[in-house]
Amino acid sequence: MRLCTWNVNSLKARLPRVLEFLDEVAPDVLCLQETKSTPQAFPRDVLVEAGYVAVDHSGGRWAGVAILVREDLALEQGAVGLLGESAPEEARWIEATVAGTVVASVYVPNGREIGTPPFAQKLQFLEAIEARVEQLMAAKTPFALLGDFNVCPADSDVYDPSAFVGATHVSAQERAGLEAILAAGAVDVYRALHPDEPMFTWWDYRQGHFHRGLGLRIDLALLSPGLAQMATEVGIFRDYRKGEKPSDHVPMVVDLTL
Repeated sequence: MRLCTWNVNSLKARLPRVLEFLDEVAPDVLCLQETKSTPQAFPRDVLVEAGYVAVDHSGGRWAGVAILVREDLALEQGAVGLLGESAPEEARWIEATVAGTVVASVYVPNGREIGTPPFAQKLQFLEAIEARVEQLMAAKTPFALLGDFNVCPADSDVYDPSAFVGATHVSAQERAGLEAILAAGAVDVYRALHPDEPMFTWWDYRQGHFHRGLGLRIDLALLSPGLAQMATEVGIFRDYRKGEKPSDHVPMVVDLTL
């Protein structure tokens, strides 16, 4: 099974690239974040023509998440929104059960600045994910939480830790929130397969950061332990960060042997 995630930073703007990705990479599941689509404008019919069924949590101008599933796979829509999140109208979480596995597309709040209300909202969202992982682990349900977590798990996931002192994404509070999710049973599958190798998934649009290799790893695949043991590779598709008006994120791909 091939699981993918991509913060597209506007599905309308990136739809041709998404269709290209579906054709080239042929994922079984593609989780999208920052779709920035209204429910009425979400392009379900176009995706069906491409061979994918979609479930979405669309909030309009901001945020928005979706799960695209190959049409021949069993799909059951699950929860829209995450129990315990403080602003469900922001459309940051959607679940579906795909071939017996709970898949979630996740878009954790940015947090803006440490000590602000948005930062507190971010920490609360991470706590809500921890609680959901505890539920899934207790039920012995296989799961894959894929998306933009807006947290760099460690300094090795930052191109220059000294450039981010006092900033979000690397603070002790955010990392503690992510570590609590991992302690509850989720596995950061990229780091499990590549303990020492850096891999970035996001680059600032400014000052040629992408071409200079100045990135962050903030897009994660957190899998249940059993699924993580089946993972054979995790990688990114750098070419989708190139071209006209690319997203600031690249697609990440997780291959599993089921």
